[in-house]
Amino acid sequence: MRSFHATWFWVAVTTTGLVGLWGLLLGLLKRPAPRIFVYARGLAFAAMGVQVGAGLILYGRGLRAPNDFHLFYGIVIAFTFAFAYIYRATLARRPELGYGLVLLFIMGLGLRAWSNVY
Repeated sequence: MRSFHATWFWVAVTTTGLVGLWGLLLGLLKRPAPRIFVYARGLAFAAMGVQVGAGLILYGRGLRAPNDFHLFYGIVIAFTFAFAYIYRATLARRPELGYGLVLLFIMGLGLRAWSNVY
């Protein structure tokens, strides 16, 4: 599980980063999101959700990161998911820009979590 968590990190951060940049670009160009963006957005959230879930499983098994800030950033990612869900009506006004920024923020949190381990 530990190697999965270490490897899946790259999938989660890359996915959230690419889809976040795509959303930001769509938002800045004021173009509506194509249907594939909605699926990509869900995939990016799911990828990072799997990463957070793997971290929770490791924590539950007693495998702790060497730095408490790693856990902190994982918790902040989970709260960001919750806030994105709570404010989904607000994000729906300009979903490309809003979700693009949320995904880039989540990517940054993932990178900060990773930097506190290595």
